[in-house]
Amino acid sequence: MLPPDEELDRHLFGRIVDLAAHDARPLTQALGLGRTDLAGLLGTHLPERAALLEGLDEDTGPNGAGEDALEEGDLRALLLEHRAGDGPEPVWLAAIVARRSLEANHLWQDMGFANRGELGAMFRRHFPSLVDLNSGDMKWKKFFYRQLCAREGFLLCKSPHCERCDDYAACFDGEKGAPLRAAAPPSGLRSP
Repeated sequence: MLPPDEELDRHLFGRIVDLAAHDARPLTQALGLGRTDLAGLLGTHLPERAALLEGLDEDTGPNGAGEDALEEGDLRALLLEHRAGDGPEPVWLAAIVARRSLEANHLWQDMGFANRGELGAMFRRHFPSLVDLNSGDMKWKKFFYRQLCAREGFLLCKSPHCERCDDYAACFDGEKGAPLRAAAPPSGLRSP
């Protein structure tokens, strides 16, 4: 069972930060957030992890988080079109999801979540109309790229209808795998 909204945010942001803090890149680059936004996220949801800001460069470049991959800006924009509310959390999550979507595993794993259900809870809380749009429960990375391709006017898929596609299982079957867990919380900090 997942906690209520405020605790859910703390729980999920804790998982995201814990995994990303063990990335070889600086935390800002691993999350796609500039130092200012990262400081806001930590101050709001994980104040006990403020030490993670030590040694990070001040914001540089367009967003302070390193160079974007080609599709990152488009994915952030797609997510933000479907955000719930005006708080900073959907903005932070749009950047994080866009950056972590570039990794090789299932999105729930690359976000540091225990399972796909936690990813679904995050999307339902912060991007509910996107969840409605993904009514077939397509794997999120596949769904994102299908949406981005459709915006550009071309169909990436072999079939115009998912139900008739030979690759249906690749897009809709379960996402098996173990969570990607950091060995220990960064800098001796405790997990949420």
